[in-house]
Amino acid sequence: MTREEAVKAICSGIEIFEGEHRSGVDIVGTGEMGIGNTTAASAITICFTAAAAEEVAGRGTGLDDAGLKNKIEVIRRSLSVNKPDPVDPLDVLSKVGGFEIAGLTGIILAASANKVPVVIDGFISASAALVAFKMEPRSRDYMIAAHNSVERGHKIILEHIGLKPLFDLGLRLGEGTGAALAISLADASIKILTQMATFKSANVSEKTP
Repeated sequence: MTREEAVKAICSGIEIFEGEHRSGVDIVGTGEMGIGNTTAASAITICFTAAAAEEVAGRGTGLDDAGLKNKIEVIRRSLSVNKPDPVDPLDVLSKVGGFEIAGLTGIILAASANKVPVVIDGFISASAALVAFKMEPRSRDYMIAAHNSVERGHKIILEHIGLKPLFDLGLRLGEGTGAALAISLADASIKILTQMATFKSANVSEKTP
């Protein structure tokens, strides 16, 4: 992407959120569909966390050992050729990211700006959250990590941002499956806090001296 294209893609994500926000959305779940984008997510992760390519790159949709080795080499070459600047999140996004990651970044930034919680799904969504965090660290306050996927880079991102996943079920999909499960858990948590009876309202005997 050019820098201008990256900005346009982020703005597209912002517009998507704003449209839903006008309709009354009070929590957002991220997700994506694509093939090969764990490579871009890995490159982004390496740029911002300084982790080694071998520590970040996973098997994605099922690479064998030879495929994984080639993937690691592709990531290294992309970083070497494009030289993304880790202190400039937009530079990283435009040089080694993808349009879907940029769009998700816009959604996360817009949600946090409007104080709407955003549930982060898999590795790709987490890479967008990482870009958003680098652009605006306060966006972390509105992020909820749905789960920790089998992609190694996912855990590295969550630890770097400072997010604790709600569950770890060995999920591989990033289409929002984990986010949907986590939103249900968030909804249940709110109901427990606001609707569950207290000892006093349920006339439960208190401890006596």
